[in-house]
Amino acid sequence: MSQPKNNAVTAASLLFVIFLWGGNNAGTKWLVAAWPPIWTGGIRFLLAGWLLLAVLRFTSWLGEYRPLTFGLRRQLWWRGGLCLAVYIVAFNWALRLTAASHVALYLGASPVWTLLWEERPQRTWASARRYGAALLALAGVLVLFCPALQTAKLDLVGEFLGLAASILWATFSHQMRILSASLSGAEVAAHTMWMSGIGLMPFGLAEIYFTRGIPITGGILGVLAFCIVFGGVIAYALWNDALRHWRTSQVMLFNNLIPLSTMAWAWIFLHEPVTPTFWTAMALIVAGVVLGQANWTKIFGVPEGF
Repeated sequence: MSQPKNNAVTAASLLFVIFLWGGNNAGTKWLVAAWPPIWTGGIRFLLAGWLLLAVLRFTSWLGEYRPLTFGLRRQLWWRGGLCLAVYIVAFNWALRLTAASHVALYLGASPVWTLLWEERPQRTWASARRYGAALLALAGVLVLFCPALQTAKLDLVGEFLGLAASILWATFSHQMRILSASLSGAEVAAHTMWMSGIGLMPFGLAEIYFTRGIPITGGILGVLAFCIVFGGVIAYALWNDALRHWRTSQVMLFNNLIPLSTMAWAWIFLHEPVTPTFWTAMALIVAGVVLGQANWTKIFGVPEGF
């Protein structure tokens, strides 16, 4: 298979992931209204990880199963499971406290944080546009924060957790690229999900104890199943596989489409209105991502250094 065809397949798989994660975000928003946020994240990742691991262990659909070495298992716990667990706590609480489209928009700024980590400031055009991209993304974040500063404290906490989730997602994706050098995307997704689920279980069970139980209905189980299979098993396997072929910042560029996908799902199925600040913030964040990611040398002949 040629490199352009490989790139087209990777891009198509990432677009499908963005579609699935939009539905997952809306579904999780609905779930955390009834279930405690940490329990919701923990049970989803635990079941999704075990399901994907069973597919790897007993079939050859996703490649040959390989036992983990001690060193690799340790890296998966710390680089994968822990990072994913911390991220999902911030993400689920943010969904509970603010609009799903806002949380997704914060995630859309993740590529900018990744670009900054990949290179320190230098006296070059490339460095200038990266930091210009960061300023545009930061302006978009401030646009989202401004209304929360004038309303309830819970709104502000939700916006802050959305921003934290954005930074944590960039951190997690960076760690996944490191781990994907030794394992397939499906293997990394399976192990990191069940490991994060195990780590979250004690806290999730404590949530259930203090809230005196959780409701269990057909609708809740159906949405949970969608989030596990489509938003978890399939989406994470495809995402981590893309990280094996492309740079982290290149893959993270597709995060830019998550807000639109999430907004559409939430508007259709949750009847969540689009806030007045959404489009302004999205324009700023999209501009920041494009400025930081686009190959300006190829497009306009602009030199990368001067």
